[in-house]
Formats: sequence, structure tokens, C-alpha cells
Amino acid sequence: MNNRLLFALPLAAVLSFPAAAQTTSSSDQSQPAATQTQSTSTDTATGKAPLQVQSREGFWGHLNPFARRSYVKRQTEPIRDRVNELDELTAGNSKAIRDTDARAQAGIKLASDRADQADQHAVDAANKATAAQQTAQQATTRVQTVETVVGNIDQYKAENQTEILFRAGQSILSKSAKDALDTMAESVKGQHGYIIEVQGFSSGRGQTAITNSQKMAESVVRYLALNHDIPIYRIYLVGMGNAPTPAAAGDAKPKRIIGGRVEVSLLKNNLEQLASTTTPNTTQDQQK
Repeated sequence: MNNRLLFALPLAAVLSFPAAAQTTSSSDQSQPAATQTQSTSTDTATGKAPLQVQSREGFWGHLNPFARRSYVKRQTEPIRDRVNELDELTAGNSKAIRDTDARAQAGIKLASDRADQADQHAVDAANKATAAQQTAQQATTRVQTVETVVGNIDQYKAENQTEILFRAGQSILSKSAKDALDTMAESVKGQHGYIIEVQGFSSGRGQTAITNSQKMAESVVRYLALNHDIPIYRIYLVGMGNAPTPAAAGDAKPKRIIGGRVEVSLLKNNLEQLASTTTPNTTQDQQK
């Protein structure tokens, strides 16, 4: 009996020593951990204090061969939770970065589009200003042309002159006379701003010469009006009688009329030029 008691006492002392050592180690580690927790800043990604690493685990050091599954789970749960929080925080930051980048790209694109639109408006405005300046210049040129034409509206210039000869005492047109009048009438078809001056000259004296010259001139006017539809208001007729023909170059005196003669003169002003100047511009403006 005494031998059993002596053997049990040392065995109990040996078994109680690891438990006392583990308790002492746990109490020693808890105080530095608490101190370190208080001194560590909480300025972390998750806003929580960092996990503390235990340097010893009871009497066995870093690894307790008798640790159970519940103990391991209790030790690893804070780590797993912290990792999950970090994953969620990382995912949130990534999404925020993507959203910020998308908004920045959209803003840049919108600003670029606005700038391109402003440039296009500026180009359009410059083109319109150039077109307006050209139109104003054309209008000024046309006004100047009209002023010049209107200023010279009563200034007729001889374009063509034909002489029709008659026998004494006759007022019938010959074939050559009709051909000459046909040529003149063809040159004024569809034109404006012209008049035809018909002057009759006859030999003889006094009123008889004037009457004969007027009859010959009237035969010319009648032919132009009936055969070529030339308006009467464009023809000016005058019977000059036996008025002398102006002296030719080098002659000392004017020559008297022998027989009968009619001078047909085509006179034009600048109305035709005005029509040809303004009509193309007007057509171009209507097309615009």
C-alpha cells in the first residue's frame, strides 16, 4: 500500500505541471496582447484592430498536440471573417474605381463632343459670313451696274445702218431693199432697249419733197411692222424732204439729194446689257 502511494504522488505531480504551465503562459500572453491591442491604431482597411499572433500555445509551444477541432475553429474564425471583410472591401473599391473611371470617360467624351460641335458651328458661321459677304459684294456690283445703265438710259448708240434707194416719185421697196430690212429685223428679235430710226430724203422742193420723203419712209415702217412684228413704238419716222446730206470727209459742201433715199438706223442703249447682267445672278439666287 505504501508503495502504491509513493508511486501515485510523483505521477500526479508530473500530470499537474503541464496544466499549471499552460495557465501561466496564457496569463502571460494575455497581458501583452491587451497592451498591444490598446497601443495599436485602428486605422486599417476594415476599421478594426489587427489580429494578434500568439507566440506560444500553453506548455507545448507553437503546436498543441492535444488541441481539439473546436479550439482550432475558434482560432481560425476571426481570420476567416477578416479575410471575407477584406474581399468585400476590395470588391467595393474595385466597383467604385470602375464607376469613377466610367463617369470620367463619359465626361471626357461629352466634352469632346461639345468641342467638336462648337467647332462645327464656328465653321458654319464662318461659311455663312463668307457667303453673306459675297452676296453683299454681288449686290453692290449689281447696284453700280444698274446706276450706270440708268444714267445712260437715254444714250442710244448706232449699231447698224441701212440705206434704201428709191426711184424718183416712187415708194415701192425693191427686192434688195427688202433683203436689207430683213437682215436688220432678224438682228433685233427677242431684244430690248433698241429703237429704229427711219429718215426719208427726197429730191424736189418745199412740201412736195417732204411728202415724198415721208411716203418712202412709211413704206419702210410698214414693211418692218407687218413682216417682222416690230412694235410701232420702237420706230421713229421723219420725212426730211430735200434736206442736204451731211458732207463727207474732205468735201467742202453737203450734197443735195438726187432721187429718193431712206436711211434706217438701229440704235441701242444699255438695257440689254442690264438684262444680261442681272438675269444670271437672279437665277443663281433662286437656285440657292
